[in-house]
Amino acid sequence: MNEILNLLLALVAGFLLGAVFFGGLWWTVQKGLSSRRPAFWFLGSLLIRTSIAISGFYFASDGHWERLLICMFGFFVMRQVVVRLTRLPNEDPNQLTKEASNAT
Repeated sequence: MNEILNLLLALVAGFLLGAVFFGGLWWTVQKGLSSRRPAFWFLGSLLIRTSIAISGFYFASDGHWERLLICMFGFFVMRQVVVRLTRLPNEDPNQLTKEASNAT
């Protein structure tokens, strides 16, 4: 029972890490595009977000590969959630497919 709780906590940690990483990426793009020094925003954000994610994976896994795997699963699930939440309302998901087929 204790191991199931540890795996559940690793999954929640993965969700939180993913929200911070990909939410921070979205925020950086919003700020960086309107900034006079976008390279500062993008490089600084990359270093901070990556440091937080790697540290979070290290502490959440606690040396167990199973916890690391579950934490990474939560991280990538949260990527899909953030992509869906930050998509423009008038953006047609099939439009990208049409544009890609026209490019070939």
